Amino acid sequence: MSDEESYELLGFDNVLVPVGDLGEAVGFYQRAGFAVGFRFDEGGIALLKVGGETPGILLRAEEEIGYRPPPWPSPRIWLEVPDARVAARRLADAGIATLDEPAAVATGWAVEIADPWGNVIGFTDYSKRPELGRRS
Repeated sequence: MSDEESYELLGFDNVLVPVGDLGEAVGFYQRAGFAVGFRFDEGGIALLKVGGETPGILLRAEEEIGYRPPPWPSPRIWLEVPDARVAARRLADAGIATLDEPAAVATGWAVEIADPWGNVIGFTDYSKRPELGRRS
């Protein structure tokens, strides 16, 4: 790379999440409200859509990963939703337990879930700071 070439981060591509069983993971995330963008069982991957963006959450089957209860030290993926408290109720209706009750955060409310492999997904809103949200 020459000094004249620029290096910059342009945005997210996909976030890869390891799971122990692709079919079970797809079912879990569909119950949580995710749409499947594509599924390639032979390759052990499935893409979950996040809003209208092209990148998403890429589930990747890793046979050696067993079930593990949260929390465990790992990155957390948080997604913006219109109302995190409504998200918590819908998750409960779908049979998905939240890790805690919705909590107040600086921008609004947040709640987290964990899949059977301990991957933590958070849902947060910008009800206190709507100017920062996607729908300001």
